[in-house]
Amino acid sequence: MTEQSKDFPEFYLTRPQPCPYLPDRQERKLFTHLGSEKSVSQFNFLHQDGFRRSQTIAYRPHCDGCAACVSVRIAVEDFKLSKSQKRVWNLNKNLQVLRGDAHSSAEQYALFKDYVETRHGDGGMADMSLFDYQAMIEDSLVDSFVVEYRRQQSAAATEGSQSSDPFNSALIGVSLCDRLSDGISLVYSFFDPALQHLSLGTYIILETIEYAASIGLPYVYLGYWVKGSPKMDYKIRFLPQDHLIKGEWRRVNTVEECGL
Repeated sequence: MTEQSKDFPEFYLTRPQPCPYLPDRQERKLFTHLGSEKSVSQFNFLHQDGFRRSQTIAYRPHCDGCAACVSVRIAVEDFKLSKSQKRVWNLNKNLQVLRGDAHSSAEQYALFKDYVETRHGDGGMADMSLFDYQAMIEDSLVDSFVVEYRRQQSAAATEGSQSSDPFNSALIGVSLCDRLSDGISLVYSFFDPALQHLSLGTYIILETIEYAASIGLPYVYLGYWVKGSPKMDYKIRFLPQDHLIKGEWRRVNTVEECGL
């Protein structure tokens, strides 16, 4: 066996199962394990080809007769805030943003459970235990980090509190990210579902774009956009962006160019 073949990852296909995005379709995934000292360089290469990460597995859709899942990345340098995005940014500009190593906590898990049960109660993540959540956050062989978004609680809410936190801050959002050679990949994010008026999902993406710009990385990767799936439409509101089409990244400047 040559050294090149030893370093090349082995790929596998999952069995067909119902598509979570489009009705009456089946999905399959092509995946490989990230399990060596070369995982970082391998994943950077795979990510350019449309792969995503879940713990120590890199995967991408590989569905028979369907190419609806399109990898999306935001062009950081050219990105322009829309009027509605400016409002969201100003609404949340006083939040604490704490960026640190990929460590989980019971506080994060409580927020995660609330988010999943409220927004995705029929999905596969609804039954995740604290141990499962810890694995999702901490099992990584690449450069991963967690961002916590907090806001100061009102005096009434904190009266009599014995918290040692001088900010008395409430955790209202979390994102798990991978730092790549050319950008930041938003692996997963969640937030307090009771705070819809803050549009925290949008704010987390905007804050990630600002962070990528501050460290000189050109892209923020949002995963897959699926035309025809309303739950994915938010991803095409961050323009301009690039779509991976037939192995090539192509610039998209308007929502209309997405065929909507």
